[in-house]
Amino acid sequence: MNIRTRLTLMSFFQFFVWGAWLITIGTYCFNAKGWTGAQFGAIFSTLALSSLFMPALTGILADKWINAEKLYGILHICYGLILFYVPSVTDPNSLYFVIFAAMICYMPTISLSNSIAYNILKNNHYDVVKVFPPIRVWGTIGFIAAMWITNLTGSKANANQFVIAGVGAIVLGIYSFSLPKCPPQKTISKDATLFEQLGLTAFKLFASYKTALFFIFSMFLGAALQLTNMYGDSFLDDFKNVPAYADSFVVKYSTIIMSISQISETVFILTIPFFLKRFGIKNVILFSMMAWVLRFGLFAYGNPSDGLWMIIVSCIVYGMAFDFFNISGSLFIETTTDSSIRSSAQGLFMMMTNGVGAYLGSKVSGYVIDTYFVADGLKNWHNIWLSFAAYSLVIGIAFALMFKHQHDPKALDKIQH
Repeated sequence: MNIRTRLTLMSFFQFFVWGAWLITIGTYCFNAKGWTGAQFGAIFSTLALSSLFMPALTGILADKWINAEKLYGILHICYGLILFYVPSVTDPNSLYFVIFAAMICYMPTISLSNSIAYNILKNNHYDVVKVFPPIRVWGTIGFIAAMWITNLTGSKANANQFVIAGVGAIVLGIYSFSLPKCPPQKTISKDATLFEQLGLTAFKLFASYKTALFFIFSMFLGAALQLTNMYGDSFLDDFKNVPAYADSFVVKYSTIIMSISQISETVFILTIPFFLKRFGIKNVILFSMMAWVLRFGLFAYGNPSDGLWMIIVSCIVYGMAFDFFNISGSLFIETTTDSSIRSSAQGLFMMMTNGVGAYLGSKVSGYVIDTYFVADGLKNWHNIWLSFAAYSLVIGIAFALMFKHQHDPKALDKIQH
């Protein structure tokens, strides 16, 4: 089995083991358990809390002390074992700590998988900018496959979704030990400061105006992604409260409808090399921000009948909104940081998007929705989505004005070496 195929398998299962429950955990908490929005919000916030420290910590470990592929495998095995325990949990407070433990293991593997792929591809003399996106697209396919399995097996409102993810995680964890070795850089000298010995050098990236600004906008975009993950499936499922739509395909198969977003990702990922070379990182990220405006705006006016096309187009636009930022952002970090802090820098990127940004997104959005957009127990989804669209528009305009990055078509070629 060649290198690209082996990394493709890793990418597929990396997101399969998340997609089996990420979009449907809200349906599980609300419908199967009858828990409140505040209880669900607390559980969902564990994704963000774990991302505040774990990606950076594991990045340091992979850069300084342990092979990245071994650490990756250990984390996935632990993640799978924890998920197997979820069906026995009966109260939201206990589930909070169980999911938190699972996220401590899973969230750092996202940035680790990028570092492992970049390292192995470079060592085998591949052009990462061209080769990585087609590999990464299989992660999205894995996410879609998991969503469909969860929905079609009737698991979107029960704990079987966590068992599906757990099985995949154990398989991936064992498989990862067969990957080519990705040893730590071992660049610590005798004269290294305590700061360097602890592997905290990557935090100096915040001293660079451009990189610090990039991390700040990563935080804001991370909040936008959290909004989609938290409320997308619940939004479609809530159409059951409207008699005309109660028996619609959208309500019955809301998870499959949402999977159009991931299907769209598979297309947009493959276009990233062209867009990066043609327009540059800044413009590609700006395209992503404008796509978020469309994503939320179309949801605001969509419905399962004459507005179904808006829901579908919104899901298609999601591919650009998600991929153009996450993949391009990861490549930006890769091309602007030293190889000795590669894993640590990717961990910081992960921390700002899925950590700080996601946490603020979940907390602030929950407060705003409960305060301004709930009446008689029902959410005003139209205005909720419009407020999210306005937020994305403001962030996009600020990014266009503040982030200065000169496009050089040849600059990305350095990532090949």
